[in-house]
Amino acid sequence: MRLVVGLGNPGLKYNLTRHNIGFLILDRFANKEHLNFLPSKKDFYYSEGRIGSSDFFLMKPSTYMNLSGIAVLDLLDQYSINYKDTLIVFDDVNLQPGQLRLRKSGSDGGHNGIKSIIYHLQNDLFPRLRFGIGSDFEKGRLADFVLDKFGEEELKSLDASIVFSMELIQEFIIGGYKSMLDYFSKNSSKNIGNDPEICGEDTRKTD
Repeated sequence: MRLVVGLGNPGLKYNLTRHNIGFLILDRFANKEHLNFLPSKKDFYYSEGRIGSSDFFLMKPSTYMNLSGIAVLDLLDQYSINYKDTLIVFDDVNLQPGQLRLRKSGSDGGHNGIKSIIYHLQNDLFPRLRFGIGSDFEKGRLADFVLDKFGEEELKSLDASIVFSMELIQEFIIGGYKSMLDYFSKNSSKNIGNDPEICGEDTRKTD
């Protein structure tokens, strides 16, 4: 059993904001698999499916971003899923819009959702799919930028990267992190972003 978690903030107010790209990607993936998200008794919405012989859960926390770890821990405990079989999909201002990076483990990189997950799981040994949203904001305006909605043209420009993210999620469900990384390497031309140089896995030293 594998789990894919999209990070974001709940409520219509935050729909299609940059910080909610994890929600957006999971919604697109669920729609492709003809799945619906259901409310749980805990702080998350979930969907359960199967690709081939591989069972999986999709999950969106219903807490705010900085409390995401509560929901992730609850689902992992409830279904006895290993954190190494848990992929977190989230936004990253350190990457150009549409750029993707994979990471097997490591520090939170300044992202409050990842920080919460590390805190509640008491480890950082879970895979991540980082989706670049750029950093086109003035100093001190980070919160305004990530909580602002994508423009129509901006969202269109990210579509190829969103589709590629969905393909990577499918590979993770079928074969785990290594399968996802191999697929990324073989199909890196799909990760167009705004930067022609594609390096795949983030190999920075983990903390």
